[in-house]
Order: sequence, then C-alpha cells, then structure tokens
Amino acid sequence: MLGLGAVADGRPEVLTGDAGLAARVRWVHVSDSADVARLLNGGELLLSTGSGWPAEPAELEAFVAGLVGAGVAGLVLELGVHFRYVPAIIVDAARRHGLTLVVLHREVKFVALTEAVHRHIISEQTAALRARDEVRAQFTALALRGSPADFIVHRLAQTLDAPVVLENLAHEIVTAEVPPGAEEELFGDWEARSRRARAGVIADAPDAGPHGADARIDDGDGWLIVSVEARGIRWGRLIALPGPVHPAGRAGVLEQGAIALALGRLADGGVDEWARTGRQRLLEALLAGRFSGVEAATARVEAAGLPVVGARLVGVVATGEPIAPEVADAAARTIGARALAMTVPVPNTGAEGLARGSGQADRRQASTHDVRRSVATALLLSIPGGDELTDRAARAFAHGLVPAGVEHLVLDIGAAGEGLEAGIASLQEAIDLARAGATAGLAAASAAGAAAAGAGRLTGRGPVLRRADDRPLVRLVASLRDDQRVLEHGERMLAPLVEHDLRRQGDLLEVLGAVLAHPANRTAAATASHLSRSVFYQRLTLIQDLLGVDLDDGETQTALHLALLVRRASRR
Repeated sequence: MLGLGAVADGRPEVLTGDAGLAARVRWVHVSDSADVARLLNGGELLLSTGSGWPAEPAELEAFVAGLVGAGVAGLVLELGVHFRYVPAIIVDAARRHGLTLVVLHREVKFVALTEAVHRHIISEQTAALRARDEVRAQFTALALRGSPADFIVHRLAQTLDAPVVLENLAHEIVTAEVPPGAEEELFGDWEARSRRARAGVIADAPDAGPHGADARIDDGDGWLIVSVEARGIRWGRLIALPGPVHPAGRAGVLEQGAIALALGRLADGGVDEWARTGRQRLLEALLAGRFSGVEAATARVEAAGLPVVGARLVGVVATGEPIAPEVADAAARTIGARALAMTVPVPNTGAEGLARGSGQADRRQASTHDVRRSVATALLLSIPGGDELTDRAARAFAHGLVPAGVEHLVLDIGAAGEGLEAGIASLQEAIDLARAGATAGLAAASAAGAAAAGAGRLTGRGPVLRRADDRPLVRLVASLRDDQRVLEHGERMLAPLVEHDLRRQGDLLEVLGAVLAHPANRTAAATASHLSRSVFYQRLTLIQDLLGVDLDDGETQTALHLALLVRRASRR
C-alpha cells in the first residue's frame, strides 16, 4: 500500500513495526475517535490526524493497546493538522506492542488515499474470484471425465508451480509430481517426515479455505496439507510443498484437487484405483529407467511402502487369474513381505501342452487355462532380513493371491538380489520368463501326462512355479536386453515373419514359437498353435520359405529361439 502513488505523495515514513509491513490490508478506515477500536473488525489500516486522541500518556498507551487488540494492520498518522510531531508515548507504545506506525509528512486527501487502496483491494479480490472459478471449472472437468489420480496430481503441481504429493492414510505415497533431481531429498524418510507434519500442523493456515481445519501448514517444512474425503470417508491427504502465491489461494487450489480425487474414489466404488494406478506407474517408470538416479528411485519406492534397504527384492509374474494390487500386498504380508503390483501383457498361448494325448476333458482344461494365461500381474516383492522366496513361501503367497483359483496360477520368479537395481533386474527376468513360457513353459508340465507332478499341480494341487535360475537362456537374454548386437540378431532373423504378420495380421510368429517349444513333436506344436494339422503344415512351409531356413536344423532352431526371446524381452 505504501508504494501506491496516492500514499507516496504524503511522504510516508515507517517509525515502528517493520515486521508488520508484510501484513495484508483488508480495508482502510478513517477515524480520529479515541474509541475507534470497538468499531474495527481486524485487518484494517487506520488513517487519522489524531485530533480526537486523548492527551494523557496513560490514555494514549491504552489507545494503542486497544488498536492492537482489535487486530489493525497498521496506524497511519498525518502530521501537521493536529500533531506537528508524533508523541514519544505513541512511538514507545507502538514499539512495545509491535504495531506498525507510519507518519505522513505532507497533507493528503484521505478520500483519494482510501479510494486508491480500496480499488487495489477490490481488484485483487476480483482476480481471486476469477482464478477460483477457473480452478473450480478445471478440476470439476477432470472429475467428470474420470481423470486418474496421477493426472490430477500432475495438474495440481502445474497450477501451483510446486511439488505435490498424494499419500494414503498409512503415509505411503500413491503418486507424486516433483521436479527431476529432487526425488531423493523429498522422498527420503518420507513416512517419518509426513507423520511429524501431521503431528505439528497449524490448524488455521493464513490462506486456509472454507474447509477450515482440513487445510493446514506445517510450521517446520511449510507443507500445505488437505484431506481427501467425502461422505465421512477419508482416503488420504494431498500435500503441496512451498511455492509461489496463487491468485485463488494455494489452499483453495489444493481443496479443488482433493474434491476431484474424492469424487473419483466415490465413482470407483470398492475398487482401490489409487493403489492400481499409482503402483502401475511407479513400476513402469522403474522398468523404463525413468528416474534420475538409484538413490532417488530407492527413496521413491520406499516412500510407496516397499522396503529396499536391508531387504531382498525378487520379481514375480503371476498369470492365470486377475489380481488386484491391494490383494497382492495383503498376500505378501502373509509371508512377512511387501509387494508392488502392475499388470503386464503376456501372449495368449500358454497351456498348449495340456492337450497332448489326455482326451477331451484335458483339451477343455487347456482351453480354459489358455484364456486365463493372458491375464498377468508383475510384482516386486520385498522380503526383509535377507530371506529367500522359497517354494513353500511362494506357494503360500500364491494361495493369498487367489485362494479359490490357485490351480490356474503360474508364478514366474526372477533371481532375488539386494538393492533396487537387482530388484528391477529380477522383475525383468520374471517378465521375460513369463513371455517365454507363454509358448513353451508348460510343455514340461504336460509331457508326463496326468501322472506327473507338474500336471497334478495344474489340476488343483497348487500353482506352477518357474524360476529364472532354471532358465539360463532367458536370464542371458534379460542381461543382454539392451545390447545392440542381440537386438540386431533378433531383427535380422525374424524381420520377414514380423513384416508378414503386420501386413496380413498373421500368426507366423506364434506358430514359430510353438514349433520351437516342441522341436521334436509337430503334432504337439500344431495343437499348441490351435490349428489343424493341414493348416499348421502350410504355415510351417511358409515360415521356412520366408526365412530361407530348415526348421529341423538344430543350430537354426537355437538362433530362432534366441531371436524370439530377444523380441519378447524388448517388447515388454
């Protein structure tokens, strides 16, 4: 206000209360009355000539104390009309009470001064109303479109120009939008910092919105915290870190985001969409290498509730039954572990071996299992204390995932390791193993027929467990997935088949996979391809013609098998 031209004409001088210059002026009031304090609501800037002020020092002291008690933003005294100088008792009292006291050395028109200040205040209020309407419209549209939680948080961070975090009630990060390179500093020891913020919040924040106690600022880190709740149900909290002032009020913006998130949770019903999308995006980012460093990624993963330090990480892919993310973590807890889950595509050619020589009932079972094999869930397990995922623990975990359908479940398990990099590599191995097994993995289970243990596990006695340690070629491809020479080999070997399938929406790659899964049994390969023998042999001839190879040659089979594994790994 002191910078406005109408005020500057009076040559203002601040005598006391420099710290109060940052106070917000709600309104300007003009009065010379000694009893003006009882007429104020707080936040006013009082303009006066002092003509009606008391003369006794004790009464002047009480006058200043009354103004401070009424919550005035400051006192402006014009010199020359009644006072030629400011009485020392006024200056001393203002200094003691922390009141900002300003004197005007030249006469000004108070009406011009109040008009200028009020115009500025009203202009700010109008801009704030317009900004609030824009923010409300923006996040209402997001809610009506059913935008996912991570996108709403992304838009909040853009609007506030500040990092924004969505956490659940257990202080685990669901999704966050932070600047690159700031992850380690922000996410490190997240749960403890979040709990401290909740314990030491200021209930009445300066820019708190209509929700009152729902908008809070932590006095240590400057966190703005808003609850996400509706109909008496609280799901989590939105946290905005320090950032620039927003015309609509930072708390007001965050509240609109919280409303959009709450409406999304109501629309989801009993499905925990936050857990699914948040963990899906996190694991996708880890597999794609979208993080600035291992330390930053480790902090982010631990903030999501998965211990990394002091634990062994192992990747698992479960195929055969749909699995919700919250179910995956609950199942992991039954064996003393924690889990992050995401869905991954797996080719729908999984149980071809079951139909070999066991009759029509087995063929129906193979068909059912084959359909379910297209449903896959990738899980990153954290096992504390350096323990291994033994077969017994893996089966217990499987029963926790699908208690009623474990006979349809296949668990592909990567090699366990310490540290996040080892965990990511294990998860990649498990995904590669699942994709390789989609055409070949169950052949061994069915080769011995109903008398074999593997076949028994498929008919109700437990899940099928397959480990990357038992598939050295898959592990080799996983370790060399980014080697240009390996990628070039896969492209060179399979390019004619890929181009043919793309042009004609063909299935030659699937047929080739079935052939390589059953190199010595063309009848089993035809069954795995879901083709009649005559059509299968036509495809086989076409593959050999396009590639210019003999599929009965062992070296050719090895080269093509490697090429298929490379293709599946690179297309994860």
